[in-house]
Amino acid sequence: MLTPILAYLLSVLLLCRIAFSQYSSDQCSWKGSGLTHEGHSRDVEQVYLRCSQGSLHWLYPTGAVIVNLRPNTLSPAAARLSVCIKPSRDSHGANIYLDRAGKLRLLLREQDQAQGKVTCFSIQEGSLFIEAIPHRDISKRITSFQYELVTERTGAGAGALAGVEPQALSAPCQPCSDAEVLLAVCTSDFVGRGTIQGVEQEAEQLSVTVAISRLYRQKTQVFVSGGVRVRRWTGRVRMPRQCGVRPGPGKGDGDFLFTGSVRFGEAWMGCAPRYKDFLRLYQEAEQSGTNPCHVDTD
Repeated sequence: MLTPILAYLLSVLLLCRIAFSQYSSDQCSWKGSGLTHEGHSRDVEQVYLRCSQGSLHWLYPTGAVIVNLRPNTLSPAAARLSVCIKPSRDSHGANIYLDRAGKLRLLLREQDQAQGKVTCFSIQEGSLFIEAIPHRDISKRITSFQYELVTERTGAGAGALAGVEPQALSAPCQPCSDAEVLLAVCTSDFVGRGTIQGVEQEAEQLSVTVAISRLYRQKTQVFVSGGVRVRRWTGRVRMPRQCGVRPGPGKGDGDFLFTGSVRFGEAWMGCAPRYKDFLRLYQEAEQSGTNPCHVDTD
């Protein structure tokens, strides 16, 4: 028979184990199976994901899963984060809702997920509530998506981004302010000076072919080098269809400073001022000491 002290110590160890189990669920990706609570179709599982990007794979969905997406660091900027999710084209078996204080709003129906379309919403709008659709045969059903946390452009209100495309977060059709341009040079996934060589219209966006004469930074292989002897890079950057971009001249005033982000493996245009305008702005900020970072403009 356990003594009261030993029983107390065992209960503390059990609580610590539970706490550790909950803490260990703070990860980038989650993979689970509805078979773990098959027969208890009303079970709801809590999942905590605390990375800037990751994925979810729910095999044989039954019951529901609540996905809490949060940044891994706390800061005032976290309130301006948005979540973008991209379902797999073979994702089915569940509907996806936004859950805010127990109130559900439909985000993606099961049939919508087959399009593989990116959907974004403000992180303040709540958690994801993924509810399995009852089926007799769940053996061939998998609900899966990728997610990324992105920063809303200044001025976008909470709740204004529900269901929007990721490129709308940076509003590339709208000219950036001086402060936004300088910040974009420091924080974008890619930065380069170049020209627009061609524009192709796709279903819901434009595919812009860009030639880069000077590449300042790229986080992933957006632009491909023309070779050791040719200091030139080319790549494709996406923009919303309504932007109405046209190819420009290849020299002098036709140069732009291209900045942007990479979302789910695709490059999206951000701030893209004329290079001469950026140079003037940058030099003024250098003189006043207000530049957020240094760029070699020589």
